Amino acid sequence: MRPRSRKSRFRARRVEGDEEGEVFARISRLTPFQIKVLQAAEKIPAGETRTYRQVAAEAGHPRAFRAVGTALGKNPVPGFIPCHRVVRSDGSAGGYSGKGGKKGKMRLLLSEGAKIGREK
Repeated sequence: MRPRSRKSRFRARRVEGDEEGEVFARISRLTPFQIKVLQAAEKIPAGETRTYRQVAAEAGHPRAFRAVGTALGKNPVPGFIPCHRVVRSDGSAGGYSGKGGKKGKMRLLLSEGAKIGREK
């Protein structure tokens, strides 16, 4: 079991219907790197995007941009941590493990007014 202090480093939010603390339990199973990535993603304002490389740098691991995608795929609360705002360096969407896959990611970004680069 991981120490409780890791949860305290992550900004906790009450999630509707989470009386048992299921979301917090899932967050506590993440590695320190995964938590840093989700914290970086959480700071991205609506209507803006960051690249996987930028998020890696924000998380303190500038060369770990591929690992950022893996960490974002483990996001236990995509409704609160906007992992859909992270895109590839060429401006295309990249992957998305949330509802709707890549098309769902594009819909979310467009609904927020984000400018999206080319899409393959």
